[in-house]
Amino acid sequence: MVTFFPDRLLHPIQRQLDEIGINNPKIARLICSLIPDRCPFERRIYLFGRIYDIPPLCKLNPFYRQLMGLRLRAIDYLAEIEEQQ
Repeated sequence: MVTFFPDRLLHPIQRQLDEIGINNPKIARLICSLIPDRCPFERRIYLFGRIYDIPPLCKLNPFYRQLMGLRLRAIDYLAEIEEQQ
């Protein structure tokens, strides 16, 4: 992936995001509410009888994989809590 930032600046932040553990249901719910499940920038626009599609741009974000992983860990934690009750 082409980024505008050197990898040496991105890797420490990516690693920190990957290492975040979820152990609190309130935090897990907060993470799930803050990180959308799909790209909010993807749109289909109808203008003058034509359809214009704006593709999802989230994959251009250098932290996309880490944020999706964090959201998945939060969902998994909430599912485990539900299963135990």
